[in-house]
Amino acid sequence: MLDAGLYLTYFLFFVASGAAIVLPMLSIAKNPKSLVKSGMGVGAIVAIFVIAYAVSGNEVTAKYTALGVAEGGSKLIGAGLMMFYVTMLVAIVIMVYSEINKAIK
Repeated sequence: MLDAGLYLTYFLFFVASGAAIVLPMLSIAKNPKSLVKSGMGVGAIVAIFVIAYAVSGNEVTAKYTALGVAEGGSKLIGAGLMMFYVTMLVAIVIMVYSEINKAIK
């Protein structure tokens, strides 16, 4: 019984994965203008990451060395943290603006 459930889980996983790939492609084919908006969002995320990567430092402390983190890894970790902080701040500002805008209307 365990094998049948496991195989069913694999099958459903691949069906869901295929649907997650195919259905957005069909939606894009019907409305290509939505691809431009998605591209702008992806471009903004890439731009934030590039800026965060350029600004982040590559210091390696004794603790990083003990954990096996090199200079490149330290820079990627710093960039990821900066990107998280920036996107979190932007999300908070947008939420506050949205609530204030609703209250005024």
